[in-house]
This record gives sequence, structure tokens and C-alpha cells, in this order.
Amino acid sequence: MAVPFCLVYPWRFVRSARLVHAFRIPALQLHTTGSAMGATVEDFNHAKAQLGTLKKDPGNEIKLKIYALFKQATQGPCNTPKPGMLDFVNKAKWDAWKSLGDVSQDEARQQYVDLISSLVAAEGPAKKKNAITIQMYNEIIKALELAGKDDSVITVLTGSGDFYSSGNDLNNFTKIPEGGIEQMAKDSGELLRGFVKAFIDFPKPLIAVINGPAVGVSVTLLGLFDVVYATEKATFHTPFSQLGQSPEGCSSYTFPKMMGVAKASEMLLFNKKLTATEACQRGLVTEVFPDSSFQTEVWTRLKAYAQLPRNSLALSKQLVRMVEKERLHAVNDQEVERLVERWLSDECMNAIMSFFQAKARL
Repeated sequence: MAVPFCLVYPWRFVRSARLVHAFRIPALQLHTTGSAMGATVEDFNHAKAQLGTLKKDPGNEIKLKIYALFKQATQGPCNTPKPGMLDFVNKAKWDAWKSLGDVSQDEARQQYVDLISSLVAAEGPAKKKNAITIQMYNEIIKALELAGKDDSVITVLTGSGDFYSSGNDLNNFTKIPEGGIEQMAKDSGELLRGFVKAFIDFPKPLIAVINGPAVGVSVTLLGLFDVVYATEKATFHTPFSQLGQSPEGCSSYTFPKMMGVAKASEMLLFNKKLTATEACQRGLVTEVFPDSSFQTEVWTRLKAYAQLPRNSLALSKQLVRMVEKERLHAVNDQEVERLVERWLSDECMNAIMSFFQAKARL
């Protein structure tokens, strides 16, 4: 079954359950799956609107697929007479629709949303690479809060396009409030504290689907996930010392616990970038999949997980996680305090300025 999401911005949040709501977040795709997975009518209508905004012609093959999925989603299996052999255009449309066979309207709607999502994402701005802005931090916190209370079974986070996430948007540091740099550091620290807390306290199974490179906080948070699936093309990079900063996301505790102090230090202190295979060997990733079959294999598996008893999963997660929850909150507080200090340091400011200067020369 295809992924139940539609992209307007680089990332997206969708909750699919018995009662379906959708929250569009310009940072990440967050899916919560209940007893049935599927795109909502809102998602479908939004995808139709997005189709008209595409700047590039996707080609005849894709256009036929879009047509077929639309017809299947709105009318069901093909039930019209086959056009004559010389009616080339309508025959091609009919063949495309007929090829979908008995695919349900719900699944066709989901596939339609998925396809339009990928086309929109491909035309989206590449420079940001799903970097997380201040607004997105707040929206993700809210989305997790809502997902934790609904009747969904599991929650899945993934990126759009070729990147999972390039981490914190460093432009966040250029927005200085009236209180000056000190106020900015304090506000950013509280935002980060609440952001990580939302992951620590999330009551349901949380699964990361790493569809491409992951950087910074998008990597450090992975120790708070219950399962992490990655494409073979994914990489994992935490370049904190390059930017005069320090680890967050409880990684100063979870990484040494998962991979040992020496291996964790390679990443957190010395900026070592891991391949997906290396990340799996170190315990950061659960399983690595061939890129060609990544989405199909992973989402087929997630669909099966969504059929499991909801309360059993949630209670089992509590047993696994509750022993360390207090410790994780303490680590989060310590990491935030250290980061606030770092953000106010000349070393950090100079490193961030150098980053922007290098970027401007590109």
C-alpha cells in the first residue's frame, strides 16, 4: 500500500486513523496509522489543487498514471467500453485505468496523493533539505501531542524528496529578538527542551523512516525512536563541533549506550558521518533496505504493524521506556543548558558566521 501523504512543503504531517485529520507541517511527514491507512478526502482534494501548480511536464507516462488513479479513486474499477484502436489518446487512458484492476478507491486515492506528493517535492526548494525552522519545531510538538491522544496505533516520521532532514535551520540564529542574543539563546533552549520532551514522552510506538541523508537533531533524536528503518542511501552526520555546538536530543546518553563511548565519540565529538550500514552496525538503525524497494518494503511492514492491538503496543512501550524516562528528561535539561552556553559563546558565533560566509560563496 502506498504512503498516505501529500506534500505541499518539504515535510508533511498526516494522521490516518478511524477518524482522520491532517496537519500540514513544512518540515516533516509524520504519519499516525490506525486500523486503516489511507489518504483523507482533504488530502486528495489538496493533491488535485497541487497538480495544477506543477511547473514541469511530468511526461505522458506519469500523466496517464495520474489520470488512471484519479478515475479509480473517484469511480472505482474501469467500467467503460474500450475505445477503438484508432482512438489513440482515449485508448491509452482506458488501458491505464483498466490496468489498476480491482485496486480499491481508498488505495487509489492514497496512491494518487503519494504520486502528486513526489512530483511537488521534486520541484520544491532543494537548498533547505528539510531544515527545521522555529515554526516547524512548534508544529511538530503540537502534531506529536495530538497524535499521542488519538486512536492511532503507530506514528511514523519520514522526510520528503531526497533528504530526511538537514537538521536545525541555522537561519534560526539570524532572527534576533528585542532582548538580544541572550534572549534568543534562552528562547531557543526552551523550544528545544520542549521539542525533545515531546519525543521522550510520546506514548505510542514511534518509527523513523530515513529516506535520505540525516543531519544534526534529526540524527540525535533517533535514540528516542522505537524502530528506525533506513534506505541504503541514507547517511547520518552530527557536525556539532564544526559549528561550535554540543549534542542534543539526549544523544549524549543514548548514543554511548547504543554503540559504546568510543564509537559515540567519533560521531558526537569528531563529526564522523556514518553510512546506513555503519549506523545499523552501531545500533542506531534497526534495518537497512535497498533503495529501489525501500518505500514498498517499509510501508508494507508498517501497514502490518498498524493492525496490531493498540493498547498492547502502547503498554509494552511503557514497560520498555519507563525505566529511563526520568533519566532522559534530566539529560535533556543538561544538554539544553550546555547548548545555551554554547550559543552565547564567541566560538559558536564565529563558526556559524563562517558557515554563512562559505554558503554565500557557493
